[in-house]
Amino acid sequence: MGDIYVYMLIILAGLAITDLVVGVSNDAVNFLNSAIGSKAISFKTIMIIASIGIAVGALSSSGMMEVARKGIFKPEFFYFDEVMIIFMAVMITDVLLLDFFNTLGLPTSTTVSIVFELLGAAVCISLLKIYVEGDGSETIADLGTYINSEKALMIIAGILGSVVIAFTIGAIAQFLSRLLLTFQYDNRPPIFASLFGGLSLISLVYFILIKGLGKTDISIVQQAAGYIESHMGVTFFIGFLILSAVSFLYIQVLKADIYKLIIILGTFGLAMAFAGNDLVNFIGVVIGAKQAWMLWVESGVAATDFNMSVLAAPQKSPFWFLLGAGLIMVLTLWFSSKAQAVVKTSVDLARQDSGTERFQPNAFSRIVVRYSIALSAGVERILPKKTTEYINSRFEKPSEIAVLPKHADKPAFDYVRAAVNLMIASILISIATTYLTLPLSTTYVTFMVAMGTSLADRAWGTESAVYRIAGVINVIGGWFFTAFSAFTAAAIFAAIIYYGGFVAIIILVMVAIGLLVRSYLKHKSTQKEVKVTEELQKAESNTIQGIIEESSANVATVFKRAKRIYKNTLDGLIAQDLARLKTSKKEAKKLSTEIDGLRNNIFYLIRGMEDQHLGASRFYIEVLGHLQDISQSLDYISKSSTTHIDNNHKSLKFTQIKDLKEVILESYNIFEKAQEIFKDQDFGKLDTVIILKRELLQNVDQKIDKQVQRTKDTENSPKNATLYFGLMLETRDLINATMNVVEQYYTQYDASRFDGDE
Repeated sequence: MGDIYVYMLIILAGLAITDLVVGVSNDAVNFLNSAIGSKAISFKTIMIIASIGIAVGALSSSGMMEVARKGIFKPEFFYFDEVMIIFMAVMITDVLLLDFFNTLGLPTSTTVSIVFELLGAAVCISLLKIYVEGDGSETIADLGTYINSEKALMIIAGILGSVVIAFTIGAIAQFLSRLLLTFQYDNRPPIFASLFGGLSLISLVYFILIKGLGKTDISIVQQAAGYIESHMGVTFFIGFLILSAVSFLYIQVLKADIYKLIIILGTFGLAMAFAGNDLVNFIGVVIGAKQAWMLWVESGVAATDFNMSVLAAPQKSPFWFLLGAGLIMVLTLWFSSKAQAVVKTSVDLARQDSGTERFQPNAFSRIVVRYSIALSAGVERILPKKTTEYINSRFEKPSEIAVLPKHADKPAFDYVRAAVNLMIASILISIATTYLTLPLSTTYVTFMVAMGTSLADRAWGTESAVYRIAGVINVIGGWFFTAFSAFTAAAIFAAIIYYGGFVAIIILVMVAIGLLVRSYLKHKSTQKEVKVTEELQKAESNTIQGIIEESSANVATVFKRAKRIYKNTLDGLIAQDLARLKTSKKEAKKLSTEIDGLRNNIFYLIRGMEDQHLGASRFYIEVLGHLQDISQSLDYISKSSTTHIDNNHKSLKFTQIKDLKEVILESYNIFEKAQEIFKDQDFGKLDTVIILKRELLQNVDQKIDKQVQRTKDTENSPKNATLYFGLMLETRDLINATMNVVEQYYTQYDASRFDGDE
């Protein structure tokens, strides 16, 4: 029987390694977003600094391991076999849940996951003890006997409270920092940067290095940390003065950027705080299981009779476990592609420019913005005019920040905001873990600090506020979904293992492996698709010739995708293949979104043009208008076809199918030839496509006339007739829009050659 628990430990160890991988993929956003978003240092340097911080932080996380063993449930009321069921259910749930969120590219909280998984599994086993194993003397009211309700509520309240605290403090800190430094911080007197540097550095040094390293087992470090702790006020003030002076010399003598230094140290400190706080989420359960197993083996008592009260006593986490976990976290940080998708969400929602938004606005975000604007106007009326003017002057943005960057590697926000993000998040996390010994959610803290600083920095203007707030709501909604899912899934898995035993564990693990492999293959396939598919690129040239050459690749891509969407939609309609139709509908929507993104960039394109080349912008605007017409036609064709099949209407008749196949073939041929011409920029051949277009339009008109006659004589399905007419008319609009693009390039390219416009 003992061998089963050895196997369970081996499975738990494997799950812990997997959990470290998927967990770090999710939590990399916590300490990477500010450095990556500001572009203060190279990506490679960021990774090296973060890796060192993780390695050091992993060694200081021993104290947080107590949460997994006794923070949520009372071990003295459980036996060894029951505790192992709880731990197994928790780890299986955690791996699957985190991988699910990573695949979606949304940041979630590993802390919330582990807390609610422990709570769900423990509640399930407790209820089974009360109602299945009990003698009837206990009811659900006695659940508090088994669950550490006070500690669990404190942890949950701390996690939820951190959302409001982090957002508020982040906003206040950024507002004060911007008042001091403005957006023109490089032109401010060095004394201001020195004071900002002194406060930032002493905060990071004290709360991260001293408080964090004070948790390690190195005696001299513990003694130094203890001395500083007992003289906190004086030490902090003296440290502030010394580091302000050092910052001044750093700026004036070395001519270096103090903000970069803060970002470097902040990235290190936040990575260290993350590892110290969150390592328990990944291996705390496994360490608890190993310690329980060792104590049980020494006891010689049956697993069903060995009381786990010994887990309530302090236990020392094995050094090599912590070191190994830190190494796995570092390797994951370097090689996980899913981590980049999660980072992108946080950076996008905090960036300074408006640009193309990832999330769509909803009713709540519109209401919040509407009332916020009214509140802001009310505050401005109350404040003295000079005060309002002074504050506004401190938030005047230079043109390079106000204009959307053309290149993807431009910073999403400046060094001041990045420094505040790192400083505030590091301090809050360190205070929670060292003073309160609470497993704070680093995801909640870092994300909400970033949102608070972006709000205070007026990054959420009227152009972008509804989108950003909608994005924040989506992410926070995902957090609540995490808690509910973690609790429910862990409880279900615990019940399955309780009744199914080791066989159930093997089945659940195999299912988990299958789902993880499927998720990995799907993600890998998506990554390949992104690399292969040519996405539409923003134009940057300021001459007609340059715009023609740059945008021709976009046009070729639109024709390529339009060809595929049109053919797959109508083929799916003919075959009544709903899955294929839904895929085409998604592709049509994606194409429309990308074209909208190009249109959103027109403002910035025109702003960057010289007066003598403004004709190029008119050409580009007209091209985008025609491309939008193409996407709208595809959108209508895909939606109407999908709706027809989804509603189980009658299939098209043989004559209608025959006509459609002819139109599909001719349209495909036109898109194929046009795509090749634009890809090779051989616009002299466009006249052949124009001839094909005329033939197709004549054919479409003839088929419409035939359907009119069929409707008069034999047609008995109004839905079929309506769909057929709609498809033919929209096909005509689609081809006309396509030819408008072709003719515009054909005319303009020919004219620009003769005009010599370079």
